[in-house]
Amino acid sequence: MTIHRDLDELERQGIVRKYRGGVTAQPSGVFESNVAYRMKSMVAEKDAIAERAAALVEPGMAVMLDDSTTALALARRLTTAGPLTVVTNFLPAINLLAGERDIRLVALGGDYDPLHDSFLGVSCVDAIEALHVDLCFVSTSAVSGGFAYHQEQHIVSVKRAMLEAAARNVLLVDHSKLARVALHRVAPLSAFDRVIVDDGAGAEALRELDEH
Repeated sequence: MTIHRDLDELERQGIVRKYRGGVTAQPSGVFESNVAYRMKSMVAEKDAIAERAAALVEPGMAVMLDDSTTALALARRLTTAGPLTVVTNFLPAINLLAGERDIRLVALGGDYDPLHDSFLGVSCVDAIEALHVDLCFVSTSAVSGGFAYHQEQHIVSVKRAMLEAAARNVLLVDHSKLARVALHRVAPLSAFDRVIVDDGAGAEALRELDEH
């Protein structure tokens, strides 16, 4: 009974998939894990990426953050970078920044998605399209062949709207996402002004980034 409960929880997190007669691990480029699992993954790498990304933020800017845990690591560094306007659909980032005096927080509404702990859907996209920011920071599930990918269509539409709403775009990806693909193309790498990766990225993956 305990084993069955454990497998049910792993399936809810998107880590495994049960089928008649067995269970199999889910390929991470196809199925999204829940936010609690992603919070514990590649923590040191995300912190290193966030530290470099924070250096791009200057007082007075309007900054948009997606619902990635890498962008949340960046949000933690923005509490002392104000005055800033920060726009996000990620509930943990909203809660983190809500009490900061030097942060003007714009919370993007929409349909609440418990898997991602964020607000998505048409109303979220509409809210984004009414804004213009100086910098947009997003992360994706996979990067390969000159494109950034994500496995969920409703996430892709929000990320694309965010990229369109910014003067400059920055892609934040840890090395585990390089040389991988997912179901949907988010954008070509040419849509980003900068790509920030951690030092675990291999030489071949970095060469591919340079080419695109």
